[in-house]
Amino acid sequence: MDTVSRNNVVVTGCADGPVVLLAHGFGCDQNMWRLVVPALAREHRVVLFDYVGSGRSDASAWSEERYSSLDGYARDIVEVCEELDLRDVALVGHSVSAMAGALAVAEAPERISRLVMIAPSPRYIDDDGYRGGFSAEDIDELLESLESNYLGWSAAMAPVIMANADRPELGEELTASFCATDPGMARVFARTTFLSDSRRDLPKVAVPTLVLECAQDVIAPREVGAYVHAAIPGSRLVTLDATGHCPQLSAPEATAEAIVGFVSESR
Repeated sequence: MDTVSRNNVVVTGCADGPVVLLAHGFGCDQNMWRLVVPALAREHRVVLFDYVGSGRSDASAWSEERYSSLDGYARDIVEVCEELDLRDVALVGHSVSAMAGALAVAEAPERISRLVMIAPSPRYIDDDGYRGGFSAEDIDELLESLESNYLGWSAAMAPVIMANADRPELGEELTASFCATDPGMARVFARTTFLSDSRRDLPKVAVPTLVLECAQDVIAPREVGAYVHAAIPGSRLVTLDATGHCPQLSAPEATAEAIVGFVSESR
């Protein structure tokens, strides 16, 4: 099976422009980028895809062994680049995809030359001298709830993650996205996401990197953005005037402006 079909790859925008590859987070798909794509597409070739097990990807290609590690998601990113023979790519990774993006950069530096990390977190669980935002007990309860009643968990957690109570349609959209994901595959992705520890991968990122954090984000608090910025040599940290964990939906104009500005300046 070719990667374009497997990962539901879509290419849009300026055919001869610099390439921007958008990688979605847990429980989402490429549709989550729709509000930032028009601004990016004016001068860039924009490549979107769904991880295997998400969106309109080919679920028959899913493997628990492969996708129980962030390496499996990084491999999807690299294989999209290889299939389209993309080079000098600006990779934009949201949430867990920021960490998968760090692995992809290390695996394919000849193809990925810039990295934008939106609301990244290398470790969600607090540790000595590190605040990830959750205790080990918090994450255990989260995963237990998700595994026992995925649809109920989705309905309860999506509005918390989105955190825009005055715009309930955003939480409803994220709920719908979560609920559209196969529960078995989502459980594996969730454990991979919330139990990962990618802190040691950050200093290895050797390309220009933009860390985009939100002013208020319960999933990736400001301390995490500061940690990621400090750990990646030469990175830039920008705090968006946005609430929640999905600024590409809640603050698309500011998110797109930050991406375009960084990608243009770093060339």
